[in-house]
Amino acid sequence: MKEENKIYFASDFHLGLPAGSNPIDREKRIVKWLNTIALDAKEIYLVGDIFDFWWEYQLVVPKGFTRFLGTISAITDSGIPVHFFTGNHDMWIGKYLVDECGIIIHSSPVFVTFNGKKFYIAHGEGLGTKNIGYKILLSIFRNKPLQILYSALHPAIGVGIGHKWSLNSRLGKGISLPFLGEEKEDLFYHSKKILENNQVDYFIYGHRHLAMTFKLQQGAEIFFLGDWIQKGYFAEWDGVELTLRSEN
Repeated sequence: MKEENKIYFASDFHLGLPAGSNPIDREKRIVKWLNTIALDAKEIYLVGDIFDFWWEYQLVVPKGFTRFLGTISAITDSGIPVHFFTGNHDMWIGKYLVDECGIIIHSSPVFVTFNGKKFYIAHGEGLGTKNIGYKILLSIFRNKPLQILYSALHPAIGVGIGHKWSLNSRLGKGISLPFLGEEKEDLFYHSKKILENNQVDYFIYGHRHLAMTFKLQQGAEIFFLGDWIQKGYFAEWDGVELTLRSEN
């Protein structure tokens, strides 16, 4: 009899991105990992940018990802909750993944408590930023009337534009920002603001494509989940300790 006592966190699969590694090979690695952790998982948290681009039309969903979607469906069918946080690459998730795959969608940060430890989980885009241009860009992406207008485009055009935009992003060009230090990381600033009014033991973020942990002076620990572009990283909660691990 398997013992389901672990909670897993991963982010930034960027399924479909033809950069960094072969997207089909990446999907197969992710599916293998999901099938492995499903043996002892109590819950699974996918913390944003799972798809490199996803636009959900009323009667059309993006091509591909069948291995991943089938695996997630099998996991949720087995009774394991799978939480999906929308990121800046896949914030346009609709009801399809809920209805067909049984996932739980989160479009904003959440607080959860496991064994008396309080977790704050978020993808991280825009949190703590002082960049006005980036804030404007996010507000455009999240604008409902503009989303309705975009959905009027034929899927071949709409999805094509999305993939082209993604390839022109920093990640698509293979550029990543190094760790900027405690005083310059937006998510560190955001975490400290959260701690002014909340007790948190662990902050868990995606978005930054850094696989690292950092303990703040306030005692809370920040986990950056890295990505799966080349080597896959994830965090594992065993009921007592949260650990950052790699797929092999």
